[in-house]
Amino acid sequence: MADLYIIHGWTYTIEPWKQTLEKLRDKGISVKMLKVPGLTSESKKTYTIDDYVKWANQEIPDGAIALGHSNGGRILLNLCAKKPDKLKYLILLDSAGIYEPTTKKKIVSFLAKIGKPLKKIPIINKVFHKVTGSTDYSRAPENMKKTLTNMLESDKNLDFSKITTKTFILWGKNDTITPPHQATKIYEQLENAELKFYSNWTHAPYISSPDELARALVALVERLKK
Repeated sequence: MADLYIIHGWTYTIEPWKQTLEKLRDKGISVKMLKVPGLTSESKKTYTIDDYVKWANQEIPDGAIALGHSNGGRILLNLCAKKPDKLKYLILLDSAGIYEPTTKKKIVSFLAKIGKPLKKIPIINKVFHKVTGSTDYSRAPENMKKTLTNMLESDKNLDFSKITTKTFILWGKNDTITPPHQATKIYEQLENAELKFYSNWTHAPYISSPDELARALVALVERLKK
């Protein structure tokens, strides 16, 4: 079993995670980054939150420590709501999961925001632009447009009262995609959680602050392994 399982957010490449993952492994933390179907693992299926929960349950062993970033956090929150004893610890990194009314215009804006930092990395610019570039939502595969809508709508039904897993919430104060007030809402609804804000982090700290993110995760995982 790996020390840490990670479900990434709404991205079509895990290349930006590379620096953080390398630093974790250099410090002796074994990590498994899961490839989300339809995103970093190709699929033409339209997914619901139940589909992703079933997938995560199969990919992550019982008693593991798992981290979910953004949409990955949403998936793990739903997993823990359905299977409270599944994970030993849950780590939420700038997680999705709080329902706020979303129009198509907001979805386009969301995709544009998550695409900006990735497009600064030349090696992945061409690939990422193809699905989340200047026309963002319209260029995304049709099944993933519907999947994104399903994910956002699923937040209406997420019952935080069913989540008893010890949870650690790590959040960037400069997050404009899942703003800090959403971290506070998640924290207030969980019975067994810790919340820590980081002043320099954006929604994607593995891009904005990879060294600091790695240090924070190393310290946390080592603490949880004791």
